[in-house]
Amino acid sequence: MLRISGLDKLARELNDAQKAINSLDGDLGTVSFDPNDAGSIEAAIQQVESMVDERLARYSSNSIIGPMIIGLKEKYREGIIERATAARLEEDHK
Repeated sequence: MLRISGLDKLARELNDAQKAINSLDGDLGTVSFDPNDAGSIEAAIQQVESMVDERLARYSSNSIIGPMIIGLKEKYREGIIERATAARLEEDHK
């Protein structure tokens, strides 16, 4: 007879992953920053990372969600930096 172990743990992780994903439904939040002020940009990044942590920190040990948290933070960081760069370029062309 073949015995498969670990299915309970996998089921729990999948269930928690679904809860985590559901917690992201809707707006995460809003941040504003001065595109010409590196400190303001970094503060906005920290605010977004805190918002992600508020929603997902309890799932950080989940093997599915833990890497997703890191990826989300990187995505938002890059997005803020890109928006700041675009805003500076737009100002330069005025």
